[in-house]
Order: sequence, then structure tokens, then C-alpha cells
Amino acid sequence: MLKVKLIISVFIILVSLFGYTQINTQASAYKLSRVLDIINLFYVDSVKNDKLVEAAIVEMLKELDPHSVYVSKDEVKEMNEPLEGNFEGVGIQFNIYNDTIMVVNPTPGGPSEKLGIRAGDRIIKIDGANVAGVKIKNNDVFKKLRGKKGTLVSVAIARKNEKELLDFTIERDKIPIYSLDASYMIDKEIGYIKLNKFSATTITEFNEAIKKLKEKGVKDLILDLSGNGGGYLNAAVDLADEFLETQKMVVYTQGISSPRSDYRATDMGEWTNGRLIVLVDESSASASEIVSGAIQDWDRGLIVGRRTFGKGLVQRPFNLTDGSLIRLTVARYYTPSGRLIQKSYEKGFNEYSKELATRYNNGELIHADSIHFPDSLKFQTLNSKRTVYGGGGIMPDIFVPLDTTLYTNYYLTVGRKGITNRFVISYLDNNRNLLKEKYPDFNKFKTEFYVDNIMLDSLISLATKNDIPKKDDEITKSSNDFKVIIKALIADNLYTRSEYFEILNPSRPEYIKAIEVLRDKKLYSKRLSK
Repeated sequence: MLKVKLIISVFIILVSLFGYTQINTQASAYKLSRVLDIINLFYVDSVKNDKLVEAAIVEMLKELDPHSVYVSKDEVKEMNEPLEGNFEGVGIQFNIYNDTIMVVNPTPGGPSEKLGIRAGDRIIKIDGANVAGVKIKNNDVFKKLRGKKGTLVSVAIARKNEKELLDFTIERDKIPIYSLDASYMIDKEIGYIKLNKFSATTITEFNEAIKKLKEKGVKDLILDLSGNGGGYLNAAVDLADEFLETQKMVVYTQGISSPRSDYRATDMGEWTNGRLIVLVDESSASASEIVSGAIQDWDRGLIVGRRTFGKGLVQRPFNLTDGSLIRLTVARYYTPSGRLIQKSYEKGFNEYSKELATRYNNGELIHADSIHFPDSLKFQTLNSKRTVYGGGGIMPDIFVPLDTTLYTNYYLTVGRKGITNRFVISYLDNNRNLLKEKYPDFNKFKTEFYVDNIMLDSLISLATKNDIPKKDDEITKSSNDFKVIIKALIADNLYTRSEYFEILNPSRPEYIKAIEVLRDKKLYSKRLSK
């Protein structure tokens, strides 16, 4: 019964942590342990207590709010890696193509690149075991190639124009995970930076990017936080600090058991004067909302896009005895004007999880007039006294609707089935050296490379071979979209992720709107004072 006693102790700790002050903790814990005793003594089959405990914890946390969660021991490390900014492995980006692991790109400065492993190489064996033609999955590749820094893994690689397999012994190392996707100049004055998360390395990456843009003469900046689901609170505060003057409030947090904590800007900002537009959408959450909320409240710049997700709850991790943990909501965060950004979860977890779909069905993502806030959620910005709203994400200053007619079903199906990506991998496999020779730098590729109809026909043919019926009217309508994404994917493979977005972005309505507003100085000023 030692195991049951341990489970009882865990429940006592959990109930205590949840702060059920009106309930007798010991009585509640006893009730739970009594249920476990009855199950162990009388249930028709043998049971696994660990699974029962985990299920109980998950359901208890669901009763609190949608963002208090249980994280199993196995998931803890995987959860932390993207935000810590690195993992340990061999440093390659790969695709599984024709049942073979193909290197898309070695990580710059990583162990694989240092040994001479190249884009287009095929990994045939790992530690002597065949991994080609065995229906290997992505997770299997991760398990085989990731490992502790300093450990060794051997790979046998097939390379074009090499008759024999090439053997490499790779010493695993820390591999960086970047939170900055893109940074480039749109024209002589407007710069662009895109962040995909808020991690431990975000502010360093941002500062390096803004320094390079300043060297190129940047005067106005588009900060793209669309699709950015958040991350570390401190990373968000540090980023907002880059745009705000000394001592201006960025955000404050407060909860019943968590005293108010104020986070303010310092005098270290790198972009406190230049004009600024922040791009957001319905997937921009948490840390993205801290930054965009602070920018909006201080009238520091304009928010362009669609209403953000609406996550304004602060989670604190509590470690459990077996290496698992719970991320418990301990406070709410508020923008400088006092707005709570968290959307309502009163109707329960299931309704909360469907809220974005509800927005779509209600027409909110297409028509700004479909968005309704009660007067009780009305606030004013701190300088211009513009009306803004709390209680459900950041509502942009300039609404850009989701263009539901932008892509045809055929285009989306070809993309979802991985056909577009497979076509590009195959094309690069046959033309990589020629392309690098002809387009040694991205600017030449951007202006001179053209996806012709022959390439498009080859893509459609590949789709047909993979049981996607041809739809001539939709193919005609999506012709330019296919050409853009093919060119963007090729740029991603030949150069960096930044070049992928430089090709793709001009087809995004919110990106076009941001440029239009920045180029019209009167319009920019008018919207900030409206």
C-alpha cells in the first residue's frame, strides 16, 4: 500500500496548491484516497494507479481554467526546448522524401555543417542500422539523432555523384532554436521583423536584427507577431522595452495569492522614436498580446490585422515528485491602461477551445462590424485617449479581414497533402547546383527566378498521381498562388527562412496594408490620434 500512500500525499499537496480555502483539505484528500482504496480492493480488473492519478489531476485542472495544465515527465523536456532556445542533437533540418531522410539544410555552425554534411544529402544508415525504405517517421528520426551533448552518432550518407556511401561520425552539441523568422528591408525606409515565439534568446535575436536594419537606413518598422502564440513573460517585457520610453508601464500582473507586480520600460530601448506597426491575428496570444497591448495603450504605434487570441493568464510551474509538473494559473496580466486581455472561459473548457471557430462562424474574422464589446470593457489609450477594449484580446487599430477567397480548395488540398513540398524537394534535388551557380545571392534569385508553367504543370501532374483530381478552373485561379509558394519554398531551401517570408509576404493583405499606412505619414498620424 506504499504506492497508495504516495498517491494520497500527492493529492494533499495538489489540493493545498489549488487554494481551496473553504474546503477542509484533509477531508477532501481523504475522499480521493478512499476512492483509490475502493478501486484497488474491489475493482474487477487490476488497475494502474499512476494513470488514475494523472487522469484525476487533468480533470481537476480543467475545472479551474483552460490554461492550468498537467505536464507528464516525458513531456516536460519537450515542452521547455523551444522556449529555452536550444536542444541537443546533430543540427539538421530534414524531410522524409520517398521513404528516405533527406537533409534540407544543416544548422549554420552546427555539428553536421562543420563536418561537411550538405543540403540534399540522404541519410541511409544511423549507427549501422538501415533507415531508408523502412517507413521511418519524423519522431523516429528525432529519437535516433537527438541526444546528450558530447555523445556520438554515426551516419552513412548517399550524395549525388558519389558512388559510395559517405560515413560521418557526428558529436552532438547544443543546437539553437531561433525565435526570429525573418528580418529584411522592404524598401529604403521600411524594415520588417517576424517573431514566431518569445524565448530566452528573443531579445538578443531582435537586437541583432534591428542593428543590421539600422545599418541599412531603416526609418519605419513592421513587427510581425501574427501566429505568435507567446512564450516567456520576461521576453515580452524586454521586447516592449525596445519601443517604450523609460519607466513607462509595459504590463502588470495580479492574483489573489500573487501581489501586484509592475513591469516597466528601462532606458535601453533601441526603437523608441521610429514609426511602428505591429501585425497580429487570431493566433497571436499571451506574450504577443502584452507587447501589442503596451504599444497600443501608449499610442506608440498602430496594431494592424485581426483581434488577438485573448490569453491573459500567468502560469507558474510546480514540480511534482516523479518529474512531472503542473502549470498553475496564479495571476492575470493587465495592459498599462488596466485592460484584462483574457477572454471569458465561464462556459467551460470545451466552449473555450471552440471560441476561434465561433468567431469564424459569426463572421468576425471577415467583418469588423461583427465584433461587439460591452461598454464595461471600454478603455482609453494613455496619450491620445483613443477608445480601446479589454476582456477578449487586442482589437487592432486597423482591421484587415481574413480573405476566405484567397485560396481555392484545390490549392489547400495540394498543400495539406504535402505535394507542394515534395515537388520542391524533388526539383531542388535535380537542380540545386545549377540554381546556386545561377543565383549566388538572394537578390538575384528574387528578381530573376521565375516559376514557369512547365514547373506548374509538373506540380499538377504529381498531385494527380497522388489521387488529387484535377480541377481546371481552380488551378487557373490558383496559378499565381502556386508560383509564389513554390518560389518561397525554393528560397527557404537555398538561402534562409527570412527569404521565404520575403517572397511570400507581398501576397498577405495585412502586410500590404501596413506598408500602405507607413508610406502615408498623414494617415499614420491620424490613426494614432483618432
